[in-house]
Amino acid sequence: MKIPTSKKITTFLMFEGDAEEAMAFYVSLFDDAEIVAVDRYGAEGPGRPGSVRLGTFSLAGEVFMCIDSPAPHDFTFTPALSLFVQCGNEAEIDRLYAALAEGGTELMPLGDHGFSARFGWVDDRFGVSWQLNLAA
Repeated sequence: MKIPTSKKITTFLMFEGDAEEAMAFYVSLFDDAEIVAVDRYGAEGPGRPGSVRLGTFSLAGEVFMCIDSPAPHDFTFTPALSLFVQCGNEAEIDRLYAALAEGGTELMPLGDHGFSARFGWVDDRFGVSWQLNLAA
């Protein structure tokens, strides 16, 4: 299988059945975003037929890869690793925060936290952690 990225290091997200939904959600949030490629498991497995064997998507020029793990595991995403987004205006940070927080967990509410006049941190409904900052 050819891996559709030319970057030496690419962020890789492992889901347990939500990879396609997560990719579609993430690309809906950013203007410069697209699902680049999706390779699916077939009847031969090892994953559920039709689930994502390898997905590649881009957000604001950054490439991400993801899969639906064929094996259940006892771990998930952690806020110790997060996606940091520099927002260009208040409307953007408000929109992204609201969308990502829906069904997720707010770790730091949008506000002035001293190091930034407008910052928020949220784990989305898939468990991926996002830091949103209004660029000064």
